[in-house]
Amino acid sequence: MLQKPVQSLAWVYPNVDSEWIKKIIREFNIHPVTAQVLAARGFESLDEIHNFLYAKLPDLHDPHLFPDMDKAIIRIAQALKHKEHILVYGDNDVDGITAAALLTDFFTFIGAKVFYYVPNRNALKQSVMVDAIDYALKNQCKLLITVDCGITAATEIESAVSNHIDVIVTDHHEPTDKLPHCIATLNPKLVSSTYPNRELTGVGVAFKLAHAMTNALIASGEIGSGKVDLKRYLDLVALGTISDMGSLVGENRILVRYGLRQLRKTRRIGLSKLFSICDLKLGEITTIDIASKVAPRLNSLGRIDEPRKGVELLLLRDPILAENLAKELDLNNIERQKIERRDAEDIELLLQKNPSLLQGKAIVIHSENWHPGIIPIITARISKQYNRPTVVIAIDQGLGKGSIRTIPEFPLLPILKETSDLLENYGGHDFAAGLTIRAENIQAFKERFIAAANYKLSEQDVITKLRLDSKISFNDLTFDFMESLNLLEPFGHENPAPVFYCPVKQTWPPKIVGKIHLKLYLEQNDRLLEGIGFGMANRKQELTRKNLHLNIAFTPQINNFLNKSSIQLHIRDVKITSSAKNGSKEPESS
Repeated sequence: MLQKPVQSLAWVYPNVDSEWIKKIIREFNIHPVTAQVLAARGFESLDEIHNFLYAKLPDLHDPHLFPDMDKAIIRIAQALKHKEHILVYGDNDVDGITAAALLTDFFTFIGAKVFYYVPNRNALKQSVMVDAIDYALKNQCKLLITVDCGITAATEIESAVSNHIDVIVTDHHEPTDKLPHCIATLNPKLVSSTYPNRELTGVGVAFKLAHAMTNALIASGEIGSGKVDLKRYLDLVALGTISDMGSLVGENRILVRYGLRQLRKTRRIGLSKLFSICDLKLGEITTIDIASKVAPRLNSLGRIDEPRKGVELLLLRDPILAENLAKELDLNNIERQKIERRDAEDIELLLQKNPSLLQGKAIVIHSENWHPGIIPIITARISKQYNRPTVVIAIDQGLGKGSIRTIPEFPLLPILKETSDLLENYGGHDFAAGLTIRAENIQAFKERFIAAANYKLSEQDVITKLRLDSKISFNDLTFDFMESLNLLEPFGHENPAPVFYCPVKQTWPPKIVGKIHLKLYLEQNDRLLEGIGFGMANRKQELTRKNLHLNIAFTPQINNFLNKSSIQLHIRDVKITSSAKNGSKEPESS
């Protein structure tokens, strides 16, 4: 596995506006530290904070704010009326799988004849939509609806239209210059879009289509207002949004908050069996559980097996079949982990032997030895470790499949457009994208990509930063305070768990646990707390000294062990300060 390098993080301290914090405390009657967290997150009005803390399902945006929504609804209504076959075509990650399952389930419920298709992308085909068109023709589908994909598939969609298949695109990826010619395009990132939430995921857009279709059927009197309970689809919306690192603010936050409630009581047999395989308690599912345990197993299908099985698992009603399929996903995940370890070790060796690869402000590496389905995981890890835009390309038979991750200061789509003459195709977001490239063009792409990063990024940009929310005292770390932090959940992308900081004394040398983690024993104001630094075992030597004073950055957690609850600190970083008796000096702000 790639080892986390020992490096000093730049701590970014929060601004403290005492008067604003007092206003927040008075208005919402919350803990002063929680109020400081809200201030640190950039909230500028009480209304903003109220909407963040207390927004409910009725506050979701009207789906008809999508400009093409009425066109999509009219065409689907026509398909229902004439009993046309509909094909739902989804991307092969969790976002695409959940979106495909959602629309398949919904259309089946309202009486449509619906099929679904999810491609296996490991064959490194330049286009994966051709097989879907063949599948649509074979099953006499007159309408094809894409989910979590399609916005960059203008040529393939032209082929579908020429075969007398109407197409509705629902997607959330950034569009390229050429938009598909189809019945309707639902994408909050279109320049012409008037939809207020640009950060909807693919499954979020699919849910909006189901919502609008429900409204239309009720308005026409074809179904009663109580027949379709849209809340039953929010478990899929939460699962896809969390797995795709959707922004957990605004409307997405509402969808995920209520979606977690549905997940905790889900009636989807396949999901409950999968949770059981993951050793998760159904009523206690969290965003971390989804991201770290459930999503990898579902994603393993798209990486090394048939992602279609993911949709099947989410739709199954037979408990025996569901359990067998959940076990298969678990075995796939174990195999995926083996392949990932192999390729990660190979990449680590490559970086060690070729330090020049790390000299620029971007990293671009390629090989014929790496599995194309695994590289997105490794790319994300390298980009995070070195805080640099990173491209990892797996080559097969002269064609490379690349995964790209980046940092906020270097959005991807402008540079991908600039280098598009070297690419077969590309797509994604400004901060996570993919590409296909011929092997002979990789070197030229590498040179231009790194040159662009070197030109745009400063040394400060590529220093790994740790953003802090508030200073805190051990005396504040009570169970009541931990309860107040629940107001800020669900945590995830753009709404991370708060990071606090404070000076402490180390009472005992740290201990390595689980081979790579570090347990610390910390004291402040006569109160002792334990901290766990995940992946920080390589820092044991520098911390093994007597009477050591530290500044720690951490996220507090409740640890339940043997029916006893305690507060434990998830250590994010440690800075050694003086050994003076009166405590430690706070480091300079970065």
